[in-house]
Amino acid sequence: MADPRFPAKNRASPESRGGESAPAPILSRRIFGQLVFFTLLLLSIGVGALGGMIFVYSSDLPQVRELEDYRPDVMTELYADDGTVIGSFALERRVIVTYSQIPKVLQDAVLSIEDRHFENHWGVDVVRILRAGSTDLLEWRKAQGASTLTQQLSRMFFLTPEKSFRRKLQEILLAIQIERRFTKPQIFTMYSNEVSLGHGTFGFEAAAEFYFGKHLSELTLPEAALLAGLPKTPTAYSPILHPDRSLQRRNQVLLAMLDNGKINKARYEQARAAPLGLHVQRWDNNTAPYFVEEVRQLLEKKYGPEAVHEKGLRVYTTLNLRAQRLAEKALTQGLHNDDKRRGWRGPEKNILKDPPRLPGGGVATLETYTEPDWKSPFEAGDWVHGLVTQVKPDWALVRLGAFTTRVTPADFAWTKKTRPGDIFFPGDLDLFLVKEAKGKTLRVTLDQRPDVQGAMVVIDNATGAVKAMVGGYDFNESKYNRAVQAERQVGSSFKVYVYSQALLQGMSPFNTILDAPVSFPSSSGIWSPHNYDDKFEGTVTLLHALAESRNVPAVRLIARVGVDKVIKLCRRFGITSRLVPNLPLALGASDLTPVEHTSAFTTFPDDGVHVAPHTIEQVTNYDGAVVDAFRPEITDVLPAGVARLMVSMLREAINSGTAVRAKAFAAKYPIAGKTGTTNDFSDAWFIGFSPSITCGVWVGFDDHRTLGPKEEGARVALPIWMDFMSEALKARPVEDFPQSPLLTNPDQVKEILASAGTQTLLAEHGESAGSSDSTQLAPAAAAAPSHPGPAVTPAVSRRGAIGYSLEGNGPRGAEGPPQQPPESPGVVAPEGRAPPEVKPAKADPPQESTLAPPSLTLPAVAGDGQQGIASPPLPDAPPPPAPAKSGVAGALRHAKRGLRHLGEKIVHP
Repeated sequence: MADPRFPAKNRASPESRGGESAPAPILSRRIFGQLVFFTLLLLSIGVGALGGMIFVYSSDLPQVRELEDYRPDVMTELYADDGTVIGSFALERRVIVTYSQIPKVLQDAVLSIEDRHFENHWGVDVVRILRAGSTDLLEWRKAQGASTLTQQLSRMFFLTPEKSFRRKLQEILLAIQIERRFTKPQIFTMYSNEVSLGHGTFGFEAAAEFYFGKHLSELTLPEAALLAGLPKTPTAYSPILHPDRSLQRRNQVLLAMLDNGKINKARYEQARAAPLGLHVQRWDNNTAPYFVEEVRQLLEKKYGPEAVHEKGLRVYTTLNLRAQRLAEKALTQGLHNDDKRRGWRGPEKNILKDPPRLPGGGVATLETYTEPDWKSPFEAGDWVHGLVTQVKPDWALVRLGAFTTRVTPADFAWTKKTRPGDIFFPGDLDLFLVKEAKGKTLRVTLDQRPDVQGAMVVIDNATGAVKAMVGGYDFNESKYNRAVQAERQVGSSFKVYVYSQALLQGMSPFNTILDAPVSFPSSSGIWSPHNYDDKFEGTVTLLHALAESRNVPAVRLIARVGVDKVIKLCRRFGITSRLVPNLPLALGASDLTPVEHTSAFTTFPDDGVHVAPHTIEQVTNYDGAVVDAFRPEITDVLPAGVARLMVSMLREAINSGTAVRAKAFAAKYPIAGKTGTTNDFSDAWFIGFSPSITCGVWVGFDDHRTLGPKEEGARVALPIWMDFMSEALKARPVEDFPQSPLLTNPDQVKEILASAGTQTLLAEHGESAGSSDSTQLAPAAAAAPSHPGPAVTPAVSRRGAIGYSLEGNGPRGAEGPPQQPPESPGVVAPEGRAPPEVKPAKADPPQESTLAPPSLTLPAVAGDGQQGIASPPLPDAPPPPAPAKSGVAGALRHAKRGLRHLGEKIVHP
C-alpha cells in the first residue's frame, strides 16, 4: 500500500533504480576528489623533485662567503718620478672603485636597463621573469632577459656562460645567497668592478678611462648611458667597432631611464642628440716603451708573472718624462742625420705598382690611399709619410692627408740628386720631415727611415737612477733593448779605466809616456798598435794622450800598470761583462752594454763613488703597503782626488781633444766625456757628464757592419749627446766642477790631491762602517720619493743604488788569468833611445781601437822606463790608497758636502 506522504511521481521504481550505480552528485564529488589527490600527488612529486634537484645542484655550489675576501685582478701601474702613469700590465684592465665613487647618473643608467627592481627584490625578480616569459611565448623567441643584476654577478664569479636549466637554477640559488650575505651597495660595487666592457676593460672605471679618458665622477649622462649599455654584449655594442649599434644601444638606455623616471624629457632629448664623444686612451701607450719593458722583465723575475699582471702592484720608477722625451728626440734625429750620409735608398713602396686593398674591399688610388700617421695633426719636427701624386721637371707634388705640398730640389739636396724625376715617381710612398705646419701651409723635406740603430742612457750621478732609456729607433719595429742587451765594443772610451788605474798607482797627468812604434808578440805573430792618424808624437803627457785618444800610449800604459789590475778596477766600476785579459783591452776590444758603461762613468763626477744603475725606487701593493723599498748599494772605487783628476782629464778631451766639437758648448756648461770608435767604424760612442747627470750614446748596426768612412764617435754619437744635454741642462741650476779645473801645470794636481785626501770614504771608515768595499744606506739616510706614495727608502742618496743587475749585464764568461809577459827587448823601446821601426800589421785598423789578437802575450815590465813611462811620479804625489783603518778623525774632508753628511750617517747610523 502506498504511503500517502510520498507522491508516486517522486518515488523511483525498483525498475528505474536497477540500471544506476550511484546518484550523479556522488559521482561528481568522487571525480573531484580524485583530481585533487592526483594534483597533490603531482605537486608533492614536483616539490620533492625540485627539492632533490636543489639539494643536488646546491651541493657543489661554490661558497658565497668567498666574496667576503673579494679581490679581483687589477692592473699593475708604473709611475714616473713625478707620479705620472707611464705604463701598466694586466690580463684584465681593471681599476677598483668604492660605492661612493660611483656617480648617481651611472647607477641610474645601469639599474634602468639591467635591473630596475634591484632595490626591492631578493635576488630574483619574479615579476620580470613572468613578463619576460610571456613576451617570449607571444613572439616565439627569446625577446627579453630576466636575470637580475645579482644573478649576473653570480654568473661572473662562479658559473660558466653555458645556457642550461642546471646553470640557471644554480644562478638563482647563488643570487639568493648573495642577497642574504651582502647589502645592495656591496653587490652593486662588486658588479661595477667586475663587469666586462670590451677591449680588455673590466669595471666601469677602467672603461671610463679607456673610452673617454676620464674618471667616473666626470662622466656625462650620454657617456654613462653608453657604458651602461655595454654589459649586454660588449663586442656587438663596442663604440669603436660598431659606433652605429653603440649609439642605438645608448639611446635605448636613455629611454629606459626616462621610463623609469630617472631623467625628464628635456634631458632625454638633449642626451639623445649628443654624439658618442669618444676619446680613446690606448693601454699600450708609447711612453718610454724600452724602459717600461725593462721594468716589466725585472718585476716578473722578482715577483713572477701572476703577481705582475694580476695583483695590482704600484711601481714607482726613476724615469723622468722630460729627460725621456729629450733623449728620444735627440737619438731619433741623430739616427736620421747619420743615415742620410749613406745616401738615398729609394721609396718605401709604390701603391700603383702594388695597390693595397681598402677596408671596404676596393683598391687604393692616389686619391683614396690613407696612412695611419695622417690621423694626428702635423707639427714641425714630425716624420710623416707622403704620397707622390705628380712629378714635374722642377718639383714633385706630395699628398700628406688633407695637405698637398710641393717638394723642390732644395728639399732633397742631401741625396745629391738635382731633378725630381731622379727621386720621385707617382705612387711612391716616402718619409718626409715636417719643417713648418701653420694653418693650411705645410712645408716638408725628404727623409727616410734609418736602418742604423742606437741607444741612449741617462743616469743621475748622485743616485744611480736611470732617468731616460732609449733602446732603439722604434720599439714597435724591434723590441730588442740595445741599452741593456747589446754587447758592443766600446773603442777608446775604455781608456778611462786604464788611466784611472795609472793614477791610482801614483802617476800624474803630467807624467810623460812615449808615443812611438812598438810591437808585442802573440801566438799569431807580432801585433803593432797604431794611432788613428797613423802618426806618432813622441813623448807626450798622460793628459794629452787621453785627450787625443792616442792608442799606442794607452797600450804601453796598460802593459805598465797590469791588465789584471785594470780588470779588477773595472769590476769596482760596476762592469760585469767579460773582459778579455790582453793588451788590446786598453783599446776597447771587449764588449760592454751601454747601461753598464754609462753607469761606470758616473763614478768620476761622484767623487769616486759608484752607484749601481736602477730603474725602480719602490713597489707597493694595491692598498699602498710597501712590498719592496730598493735601498741603494754603494761602492767606493777611487779616492776623491783621483776621481777629480780624471774629471779634469776628461774635460781636456772636450777642450782640445777628440771631442773638441763640443768646446763651445763646454764654455756654457761644465761637461766632460770621452769618445769611442771601434774597428772599421762599426760602433760609435760618446759618454759624457755634467756634475749632476751622465749620458751615454751608442750608434751602430745590429749586424756589426761599418757605419762608413770617418764615422767615428765624435761625428756620430757626440752630436746626439750635445742635442740632449743642451736641452737637459737648461732646466737645471748652475753647476760646476770646482775641484776639477782644466789642467795647465803640475801644481794644480798637488792642490787637488791635497784638498781631497788619499783615501776613499768607506775605506777610511771600513772598521766602523762594516765594509771597505760597499754598503747599503741605512733607512735614515734615504729620503722619500718626490712623487705620491708611502714613505720608503728609495735610491735618492748620493751614494746609494739598488743591489740587482739590469738584464744583459750579468757575467758572460769566465776570465782567465792575464798572461805573464816574456821579455821582449828587441821590440820594446827603452827610455831615452829611439825605438826600432816596426811595420804595421796587415789587419791593423785605422781607428782608435782594434780587435784583439788571439793569445796576446804581454811584454816584460822591468821598470818605469822600459815601457816609455818617463820617470817616477812627482815627488809630492800621494802614495797609493792605504788599507782601511779605524777612527773618524778627518773623516770625509775629501768628499763633497752631501757625501760628507751621508758618510757620517753610514759611520754613525
